[in-house]
Amino acid sequence: MKYSGFDRKLTNSGIAFLTDEPMKKHITFKLGGNAKRFLTVKNEAELSLVLSAVKENKLAYFILGNGSNMLVSDEGFDGVVITLGGEFSEIKLMDSETISCGAGASLSSLCAFARKNSLSGLEFAWGIPGSAGGAAYMNAGAYGGEMKDVLSLCEHMDLNGEKGVYKAEELELSYRKSAYTNKDLIITKLILKLKKGDYEEINAKMAELMEKRKSKQPLEYPSAGSTFKRPEGYFAAALIEECGLKGEHVGDAEVSVKHSGFIINKGNATCSDVLSLIEKVKEKVKEMKNVELECEVKLLK
Repeated sequence: MKYSGFDRKLTNSGIAFLTDEPMKKHITFKLGGNAKRFLTVKNEAELSLVLSAVKENKLAYFILGNGSNMLVSDEGFDGVVITLGGEFSEIKLMDSETISCGAGASLSSLCAFARKNSLSGLEFAWGIPGSAGGAAYMNAGAYGGEMKDVLSLCEHMDLNGEKGVYKAEELELSYRKSAYTNKDLIITKLILKLKKGDYEEINAKMAELMEKRKSKQPLEYPSAGSTFKRPEGYFAAALIEECGLKGEHVGDAEVSVKHSGFIINKGNATCSDVLSLIEKVKEKVKEMKNVELECEVKLLK
């Protein structure tokens, strides 16, 4: 049994896990197959133990944040999906302008914490449906702001349970990329440097940006957010719209008529529906505009 050694080690350590867990329950697109094992770790000791079990048994693994910006194949994932809870969800003030945030905390809870403490700089992130760790991993940004503006360092752990730190200048933050993008390192904590501001002004800015999102984005349907990266010198949504692709669909996967940069799940879309539609959009934009669209959404398979 491929998972017997892994299961035994976790059971002996008192770490609960789920078997054949439907990933559609855990990603914002609400589709995809099952993960062979699914669990939540509550602290660094548990994470280290689970990673050693993964390594010993030569299993694939994936660290899941809030499940946005991703697809899971219809066949599922033959590996271990790990989410960060417990201590990894804690958010604290380190001093009057510095926040320590566990990578498992939601970005929305981090923004709300900053607002509560009259700290400005994270307003742009209000409404981005990811985890703090995921936001750092891909340098999430919107409305003229990005994580690069506020991140002062990230702590991480490797597969051997060794801990490390990347300071701001080592994070290599650029458009939807960071030093973590192609490395086997798990972000565990973020330190953010913000500025003292006025609570009412911060609250008003956050409310204004949320209204913009609601009016322009199809938040009423499951999706992974923006499907494509912004091509140099263009806007993906404008290109897609100009190619007449609004409302284009494969099965229940549809290019949103509200915002053509979003592919949405109208009900029972499969992962293959979405992937087919992505290819259709890419081919049409290449043919009509001679622009190569790059998918922003990650596929777990």
